[in-house]
Amino acid sequence: MERRSCEAGYASPVPGVDGLRTPDPDATARRRERDSWTAELLDLEAGRIGFPVLDREGIRDLLASRPRVAVVGASPNPMRPSHGVLIDLLALGYDVVPVNPTADEVAGLRCYPSVVEAVAATGPVDIVDVFRLPPACPEHAREAVEVGARCLWLQLGIVSREAGLIARAAGLSIVMNKCLAVEAARW
Repeated sequence: MERRSCEAGYASPVPGVDGLRTPDPDATARRRERDSWTAELLDLEAGRIGFPVLDREGIRDLLASRPRVAVVGASPNPMRPSHGVLIDLLALGYDVVPVNPTADEVAGLRCYPSVVEAVAATGPVDIVDVFRLPPACPEHAREAVEVGARCLWLQLGIVSREAGLIARAAGLSIVMNKCLAVEAARW
């Protein structure tokens, strides 16, 4: 049986049902996009991201003020990391507001479709904690700026140079590729 590579636009080198594979014309574009996310993650870790991010001391100082947190991408599914982080933050005594346009409630809390709507309904937030893929992060950086947040926080594994530049231009602190619940539990 002839094997075609993923480069040829196939989703997987493993044959599908009855030896047939489903062509995936977007596989190459998605791979390039994931490669660019990886490159930004490596740039962050090497200090080449192009703007300052909070170090351990800066994170400690931010969290010492017991900031109010909007969790963007909060999930009602207890198996999702965003759900666990929200629960952990609540257990640590943080005031948290979930944001997700597809959920009405997360962990017994009313969920809002956007950070702007959450702030309008519940009051200001200090940290906008984002559980979204990098292409969605610039939109949430703009929301963080609009609502006057102090910090844009991109969760573990998430880096967005564009979102960071938006936040930095507005004077927000930036954290990327770190779990807010893990950092909060340290202090």
